[in-house]
Amino acid sequence: MAVKARVERESIGERRPERLHFAAGLPNGVNVMTPTMTWTKKVARRLGADGNPLRRRSDRIEAWLVPLAVAAFLALSPLVTSLAASWVHADVAAARHAQRSWHQVSAVLLAAAPGPMMSGNGSHLDSWLVWTPARWTADGRTRIARVPAGAGSWAGAAVPVWLDRAGHVQLPPLTAGQVRGRAVAVAVAAVTALAVLLGFVLALIRRLLDRRRLASWETAWLSVGPQWSRRA
Repeated sequence: MAVKARVERESIGERRPERLHFAAGLPNGVNVMTPTMTWTKKVARRLGADGNPLRRRSDRIEAWLVPLAVAAFLALSPLVTSLAASWVHADVAAARHAQRSWHQVSAVLLAAAPGPMMSGNGSHLDSWLVWTPARWTADGRTRIARVPAGAGSWAGAAVPVWLDRAGHVQLPPLTAGQVRGRAVAVAVAAVTALAVLLGFVLALIRRLLDRRRLASWETAWLSVGPQWSRRA
């Protein structure tokens, strides 16, 4: 009889969860907390919008700092990129306007240009430029000075040299590919500077909030500490 009663109690205990789920209108094994509710609660808690009475105003401000910084970065990045590209193109346009008075002469290198030679499209050097001694003739006069030559050029090679109106040697004008590369580099640098600036502002605001919290804790301790000391 004792064994039978024990089996009946165990069977009743096993059926209780089923009755509870049935009474609540839920199938057995279904959790009331859905993934959507869990995700929204996590987001609300992260943003300080969960209605927690212990959360201070500084805590809510700090919770919104990162989302606001990300939103500012996404909103300002296209503008910064466009401004950087416009600045590069304006600078190149001004340089090309000044280059209209330039003229090109052929110079003979008096020494080999140091550095490895890298071939470009087959007939022109596509490498960094090295200032190398050279000789050329302009306006009936022979001149010797350093000119920009492709790295790896040998002595005696003829290289084109650009001279301004006063006869001074200038760097060759930028090609279309170099202009695009410079625009991309400046845009990347501008976006990186924007990210660093936002990170600095974020860290500064967090530091100010920490100092404010420490000051409030000190004030609260000055008012509560003596009471606790008297109780002790």
